Amino acid sequence: MFQKILVANRGEIALRVICACKELGISTVAVYSEADRNSLHVRFADEAVCIGPPRSSESYLNIPQVISAAEITNVDAIHPGYGFLSENANFAKVCEASEITFIGPTPEVIEMMGEKDRARREMKSLGVATVPGSDGVIEGEDQLAKEAKKIGFPLIIKASAGGGGRGMRVVHKQEELLNAYETARSEAQQAFGTPDVYAEKFIERPRHIEFQVLGDQHGKVLHLGERECSIQRRHQKLVEESPSPVMDAKRRKDLGAKVVRALEKVGYTNAGTVEFLMDEDGSIYFIEMNARIQVEHPVTELVTGVDLIKAQIRIAAGENLDAAVGEMNFSGHAIECRINAEDPETFVPSAGRITTFQAPGGTGVRVDSAAYADAVIPPYYDSMIAKLIVKGRDRAEAIGRMKRALEMFVIEGIKTSIPLHRRILADSEFAAGRFDTHFIERLLGSSGK
Repeated sequence: MFQKILVANRGEIALRVICACKELGISTVAVYSEADRNSLHVRFADEAVCIGPPRSSESYLNIPQVISAAEITNVDAIHPGYGFLSENANFAKVCEASEITFIGPTPEVIEMMGEKDRARREMKSLGVATVPGSDGVIEGEDQLAKEAKKIGFPLIIKASAGGGGRGMRVVHKQEELLNAYETARSEAQQAFGTPDVYAEKFIERPRHIEFQVLGDQHGKVLHLGERECSIQRRHQKLVEESPSPVMDAKRRKDLGAKVVRALEKVGYTNAGTVEFLMDEDGSIYFIEMNARIQVEHPVTELVTGVDLIKAQIRIAAGENLDAAVGEMNFSGHAIECRINAEDPETFVPSAGRITTFQAPGGTGVRVDSAAYADAVIPPYYDSMIAKLIVKGRDRAEAIGRMKRALEMFVIEGIKTSIPLHRRILADSEFAAGRFDTHFIERLLGSSGK
């Protein structure tokens, strides 16, 4: 087992990794930007190293600075959390070259899954259904026209190296095609450093469902059930739950088995999430894979009893899945609400000082956060400041428990998304499990916003 791990992240996920390390008896090193000097992950780590100014590009994304911090503190491994460098294959390679274990998949697999069209082709060849679309990157207007004719409208143009909704354009008719293609390419270039895009059928009212997986270094892969992630705004998830209201035991078993077989063939290791869209007819298609731990991993932890962060560390240290995972028992229903520092009506980020932070508690309630009273939320990073997660015996109890917990969650000094979450949980369509990825648009539209 590792003696010391550097956590190459900030906020709640950095604190989450530090907690897992403490339980495993592993020393920790926090890295931080000048804006995060007083953050909880800095306070609770055994050592801390400042790696640069507030901007991510000069600190958390600065590979030489992160590696230097790892070398001067003599760590065995680096846990990247999610975001930042977690899916950066070059960073994983640099860790390898520096003889520091990267707690995640191999650089080769990260590269493959990071190229969305390549990952789609690979999964299709391994028997996993994919959304009908172009065979690889679209090279020029002639190919664009041919692919559009083959796929039909509506279609969606997506950045090959994409994520977070950037470099994506929906096209409903022929006249919009060329402009959408050029705009998507321009956005992709700015966001990801490459203009490569591909096209696929646009599913108008999909549900977003994903499978959590773990793979060890001995060729074995395990799935830990699915999560429903359809409640989202502009491709950013707001509410996640497990299991999905529309997945039955047979479909879970069949699709889970296909996912496991495919990932064993590609030699997948450590944690990952295989993402799917389900259309209105119930057909389900692979769209992409995130080769890292996800923000929403706690809902899987609550319904399986598996500590995913500890499992990541154990797997990276060479343990097999049975030892890393331990006993797994599916039970109950879990829901997570992402609490963001933003105006709940305009969604404008709300940086500033928290004057009151009173987290809810009680049976079946978990709060993952690095926020506290008098903490300053800087304007430089993602707006999520807490994750509120609950578990109930069934979905109805989980919804009731989340409603209660949201009412008891008091954050003052900044605006948060808590009022929006209370509206979501109170909605009759949400309660009935009748929703898709356009739920938020309809919810806000119904009130004239």
